[in-house]
Amino acid sequence: MSRSRARAAILAAVAAVGLCSGRPRVQESFHWIAEARAQTNQDTAAPAAFETRAPSSEPNLAPVTLTPQRMQSIGVKTGIVEFRPVRDEIRAFGNIEADETRLSGIQVRFAGWIQKVYADAMYKQVRRGQPLLTIYSPELVTAEEEYLVAKELLAQSTGPGARLHGSRSLLNAAIERLKHWQIPDREIARLKDSGKIRHEIEIDSPASGFIIERKAFPNMYAEPGTKLYSVADLSAVWVYAQIFQNDIGRVKVGDPAQVTVDAYPGQTFPARVSFIWPEVDLATRRVRVRLEIPNPDLKFLLGMFVNVEIGSPLGDRLAIPASGVFQSGTRQIAFVDHGGGYFEPRDIEIGARAGDDFVVLKGLEAGEHIVTSANFLIDSESQLQAALGSFAPPPPGAGAAAAMNAPQGATLEYSSNPSAPRKGSNTFRVKLTGADGAPITGARVTVTFFMPAMPAMGMAAMRNVATLSEKGGGIHEGPGEVQTGGTWQVTVLATKAGQTIAQKQFSLTVEGGM
Repeated sequence: MSRSRARAAILAAVAAVGLCSGRPRVQESFHWIAEARAQTNQDTAAPAAFETRAPSSEPNLAPVTLTPQRMQSIGVKTGIVEFRPVRDEIRAFGNIEADETRLSGIQVRFAGWIQKVYADAMYKQVRRGQPLLTIYSPELVTAEEEYLVAKELLAQSTGPGARLHGSRSLLNAAIERLKHWQIPDREIARLKDSGKIRHEIEIDSPASGFIIERKAFPNMYAEPGTKLYSVADLSAVWVYAQIFQNDIGRVKVGDPAQVTVDAYPGQTFPARVSFIWPEVDLATRRVRVRLEIPNPDLKFLLGMFVNVEIGSPLGDRLAIPASGVFQSGTRQIAFVDHGGGYFEPRDIEIGARAGDDFVVLKGLEAGEHIVTSANFLIDSESQLQAALGSFAPPPPGAGAAAAMNAPQGATLEYSSNPSAPRKGSNTFRVKLTGADGAPITGARVTVTFFMPAMPAMGMAAMRNVATLSEKGGGIHEGPGEVQTGGTWQVTVLATKAGQTIAQKQFSLTVEGGM
C-alpha cells in the first residue's frame, strides 16, 4: 500500500474515533478490520523525523491531520514567520506621584504666633513670592529694633575712626540676622525706608506649585523648625511603574517610554526611566521603576492611574505572533502548517517578546506558517496521536503472516464496574468474538486511559494501562486504577500472535474530582 493510501486509512480510523469529530459525549462502539490494520502497518504513516521527542517529564508529540470541517469548528488560524521591524516592549501600569526634587518645605527660623493664614486649604495653587501667612514674633521685633538703632548710630557717626567702623559693623550684623531668618527683602527695604517696626510680617512661598501639606492655622504657636507647608511643583511628575521581575533585565536607566491615560484617549506622553528600585516586592514579585514625565499643562494629577510602555527598537528580526507559541512546561512549541490540514509540532527557541510578537532564535524559517489559534486543542490531539502510535505492535513488514491467520472481523464489547468509572480502583471487562460470533481465545487485552497534558493548569499528561486476565469464553477481566476524575481518552486493544485483532477508542468522564 502506498504511503498516501496508508495515511488515508489512518485518517479514516481517526475520524471514526472522534479525533476529528469534536463530539464531547461518549462515542459509539466501532470495529476495526484486522486486514486493514495489518496493511496499514506495512507503511509508515508519517516521517519519523516529524515526531517530536520530549524530555521524560514532557509528553511526546506527533503530527496531526485535521479535516477542513474540524479546523473550522475549533477555530484554527495561522500566521506567517517573517522578518519584520520589532521593538522590545514591556507594558505595565503605574501611578502619578510628585517629583521629590521639586518639593519645597516652608518653615520659620524663629518662634512666634501665626496671625493670618492666606493659604488656607490643601492643594491650593500658590506662586513663588506669594504671601502664605503673617506671624508675630517678639524675637523678630527685637531684631528690627536693633537694626533701627544701628542705623541711627551710623547716621550720628560723621567722622572717620573706630566709632564709624563699629556702627557700620553693627548695622551689617542686624541686616544679616534678618536675612538669616529669611525675612523677605521687601520687608527689610520697608524697614529701612520707613524706620517703623511692623509687629506682623508676611512669610512668602519659596516656589510655585500646589500645597500638598498644611500645618499652619490662625493663633497657632510656631517654634523654630516647625514645618508649616509643603509645596509641590507639578510642572514635571514621576510615574512609579510596576515591572515583573522576569522583565526587569530588559529595563535600564535612560530607556524611553510612553505613557497613556484613559482620561485622554488617543494621546501618548513621552517619558524616561530615571531609577530602578534595588528591591523586589515579596508579595507581588514586581520591581518599582521610576519614570520622569513633563507635565506643563497639569494633565497628570497625583495618584492618577496610567499605562506604561517601555521599549526600544530592535531592528528587523525573525518574529512570529505571540499567540503562535505554545508554552509546555520547559518547552516552547509551534505547530507548523504544511497545508492540507497537516500540522507538525516543532520545538523552537524564542527570544524577547516585542509587543504582540516573539523573536525567533531557532526552529523556524522565514515563510513558514504556524498555528496562532486553537494551539491547546491541537496539542492535545498531537499528544493523543503520539500515545496511540505507541500501541501499533508490529514494525513495518513484520506482521503479514500473523495477519493472515488472525480472526477476520473480530469485535469487542467493553464494560466496567461501576458502569461509570470512578477515581481509584475499577474493574474492566472485555468480550471478544469473531465474525462468526464464536469467542476468541488466547488474546491479550489492555485498557488504556490517557489524558493529555494541560500546561496552562500545570498538569502533565497521565496514562494508566490495565492488562486484563482471560476468564474463558472470550471474556477478559481485571482491575485498573484511574488517577483522577475528568475526561479521559480510552483505548481498548486486543492482540493475538503479535497482531492487532480489534481496537476500540472513545472518551468518557470519570467521576470523583481532581
